[in-house]
Amino acid sequence: MTEKITRGSGNIFVDLGFDNPEEMETKAQLVSQINAIIKHRKMTQKKAGEILGITQSRVSDLAHGGLSGFSVDRLLRFLNKLDREVEIVVKKKRPRRPATTTVTFADQISV
Repeated sequence: MTEKITRGSGNIFVDLGFDNPEEMETKAQLVSQINAIIKHRKMTQKKAGEILGITQSRVSDLAHGGLSGFSVDRLLRFLNKLDREVEIVVKKKRPRRPATTTVTFADQISV
């Protein structure tokens, strides 16, 4: 039997058919960076919650990749509270390609 391999789009949320896949991908990237900063600073979830202004259980949700209940705006504010500058750049899209949303970290911390 031959296995069929399908090339992904580069966005798992598109491939799985989620509504608003670009927003989901953006949130996932932001949450990943928030978690990396918390881990890098060796913070407890309780301490992270105090800094972010949320409960320890909501920090746990973030630590386990939970995206619901967190808007992109709120996640950007969490990055500010973790001493990160957030810069949003809007530019003209490339010819013959759809407009996209991309998150880039200047000093990304690896998990």
